[in-house]
Amino acid sequence: MDEKTAELRDLFVETTGEETVTESQSTPRGSISADCDDDAVDERLADLIAAMRDRYEFVSSLSPADLLRIVRGFFDPDAAGADAESWSDAADAALADSLSADADAETVFHARMDLHLVAESDREAPVRYERLRRAVLAASDDSGCAIDGSLAAALDTDPDAETVSRYRRVVEADLASRGVNHRFRDGFSDLLTDADLSSRLAADARRDGLEEATEDIETDVSL
Repeated sequence: MDEKTAELRDLFVETTGEETVTESQSTPRGSISADCDDDAVDERLADLIAAMRDRYEFVSSLSPADLLRIVRGFFDPDAAGADAESWSDAADAALADSLSADADAETVFHARMDLHLVAESDREAPVRYERLRRAVLAASDDSGCAIDGSLAAALDTDPDAETVSRYRRVVEADLASRGVNHRFRDGFSDLLTDADLSSRLAADARRDGLEEATEDIETDVSL
C-alpha cells in the first residue's frame, strides 16, 4: 500500500469509524424494520402515550386511539399536509377531521402539547422565543395567573388571554420535554421514522464527510 493509499484509508477510518467497507448489519430502528409491523408499532406507541398520561396531567380528554392518530399524523406529512417544520393551524384542523371524536384544531393543539409534539410554528412569537421561556421559568413557582402575567409582559404586545395561554402551553410542553431529554418525542420519532431513509442519510453524511476530508488529496488510488 503506497503513501497516498494509506493516507486515504486512515481518513476513511477516522471519518466513518469503520475499519472496512462493509454493509451495515445492525437492525434498523424505523417503522419498516422486518420484525416491526404496524400493529407492533401501534402497541409501542400506545405504551409511550400511556406512560406520558401516568407521568403528566393531560389537558386533552381525547381517547388513547385518537391520541395515537395525532402522533402518527404529526410524523406523517401526508396525513395533515405538513411536517414539524411546516406545521400550522390548518394541519391541526386536518388532523381533527381524522379523529373519531368531535374535535377542532384547538383540541388537536392541546393534545400535541400533552404529547410534547411542539412544532416550529408554535414557537413563532413577536419576541424571541427564549424570552418567553425565561418568563415562564422565572414565574414557574408562582400561580398560573403569575405565569400568565410574566408571559404577557414578555410579549410586549398587550396580548389577549387566549394568546398568552397558548404560548404558555407551548413553553411548558417544551420544558417538560427537555426535562426528560425529549425521551417521549424521540421515542415516537424512532418508531415512525423510515429506516431506509435514515440509513441513506447516514450514508450520505459519511460520504460527504469523507469527500470533504479528502478534497485536496489525489483520489486516483484504490483502497
